[in-house]
Formats: sequence, structure tokens, C-alpha cells
Amino acid sequence: MSVTNLKLKPQAAPQPPAQVIALGHPGRPGTDSRLGRLAAQTVTNLLPLFVTLTLFILAWQLICSSPESSLPAPSRVLEESWELIVHPFYTGQGVDQGLFWHIFASLQRVALGYTMAAAVGVALGTLVGQSALAMRGLDPIFQVLRTVPPLAWLPLSLAAFQDGNPSAIFVIFITAIWPIIINTAVGIRNIPQDYRNVAKVLRLNGFEYFHKIMLPAAAPYIFTGLRIGIGLSWLAIVAAEMLIGGVGIGFFIWDAWNSSLISDIIVALIYVGIVGFLLDRIIALIGRAVTRGTANA
Repeated sequence: MSVTNLKLKPQAAPQPPAQVIALGHPGRPGTDSRLGRLAAQTVTNLLPLFVTLTLFILAWQLICSSPESSLPAPSRVLEESWELIVHPFYTGQGVDQGLFWHIFASLQRVALGYTMAAAVGVALGTLVGQSALAMRGLDPIFQVLRTVPPLAWLPLSLAAFQDGNPSAIFVIFITAIWPIIINTAVGIRNIPQDYRNVAKVLRLNGFEYFHKIMLPAAAPYIFTGLRIGIGLSWLAIVAAEMLIGGVGIGFFIWDAWNSSLISDIIVALIYVGIVGFLLDRIIALIGRAVTRGTANA
């Protein structure tokens, strides 16, 4: 056979290695990963709080478990105030009410006093921040009055209103108004000059300038004052109700003290702290929504 008659058979081209393609879940793409990240974030945020509370309760239990201790341990608080905890909506005669109704009565007073303080405070803060003449005339007075302790106003308000309920509302009003005025005035004075120039170019009238330029620019400052004000309002009403009596969480705490019910006082203080925290969060979330995230929440 001739060598020239031999034909070499071409070799087949090498095939690429097979690839394994992972098929996703037929449902929404990425649902499992989002749920996993959400769960991990929740655990990361709540775990330190849970550990801290656990250590605090254990330390409290160890310190106050001695018979000589003047304060009850957590186990004793649960034992002595269990009915108060599990029946917050109890309705009795007069001031014999569950904790929900005491807190609800206090929140009603806070709502009235704080709403008036917010309206008047923003108006006066805007006036002081916008007018140099008003600032020279009013700011020194505000700086003096804001240093007066809240309860120092109570005797004067009782003499003026001759009733405990409006007196407590006035104490809330006079306590919450100062941080609202001061922060609003600072926010108005810090409006960028470019914003003012735009208002002049567009020839905005007073209402349009207030609504479109002034309030949006000063909103983060205003809501900072509102957050401080709601915290001071809640502090003031608890103290004022200890003196004016009637249904309210402050009176409940004072009445429990007179009856030597220390466990009830501890339970009431926990409720007071939780409600105060929720009030602050509500104002912070409203501020974040209104200012589109520029106000810290």
C-alpha cells in the first residue's frame, strides 16, 4: 500500500466540560435570601438587648433576694402585682382603675398640653427666628422662663384655674414649649441664603415662603424640638399628677407609695418608661416621614 493513499482522520474537537446550572425556587427570586438577611438583622439587633435585660434581671434578683432588702426582687414583683399586670383594663370605683385607664388619662392631658405647645412654640419660634427685633425682645424672656422647673408652675396654675386638670395641662404646655421655640428659631435662622434668594426670584408671598421654603428647610430642627418636648411633657405629667390627684399614672404611683405597694410602683414605672419610649418613637417616625429622612429617627 502506498503511503500517499493513507488519509489521516481528523480528530474531534474537545468538548467543553459540562456546567451545572442551579435552578432557583419556582417562587419569587431571592425570597429565601431576603428572609435570611431579615432574620439575621433582627437577631443582631435584638440579641444585645435580650442579653442586657437578662443580666440586669439576674443581678436585680440576686441583690434583692435577701430578706433584709427593702426593694422586692423580680420574682416577688410578679407574685405581688400579678393581678395588676394581667388586668390592665380593670374598671372600679373612682380612682380604683387598671393601669391602662391611668395611663390613658395621663395621655389625654399630655395630648392637649403638647398640641398647644407645638402650635404656639412653632409660631413663636418662627417669629423669633425670622425677625431680629422679635429675637431681641423675646429671646431673653424665653431663656429666663425655660429655666423654671415644671412643678414650680403648678401652684400658680392652680391659683389661676382653680382645678387640677387644666392646671396639669398648663404645666405640660409650659414645660414642652421652650425646646420647640428654641429649636424652631435655630432652624429658621439656619435657612440657607440660596433658598431666600430663590424665594425673592419667584416673588413668593409670605404664606408661600412659609409653606414652601421656611417649614421644609427648618423641619429637622422643629422635629428635634418636638421630640424633646414630648419627653418633657411625659415627665411633667407624672410629677404633676402626684400633686393634683385623680385618675392618672402619677397619682397611681403616689397612691401606691402611700399604701406601701412597692411592687406596684415598679410595674407602673416600667409602663411609664415603655409609653415614653413609644411617644418618642412616634414623633421621630413622623419627623422622618415629613422631612423624608433628614430628621434623625
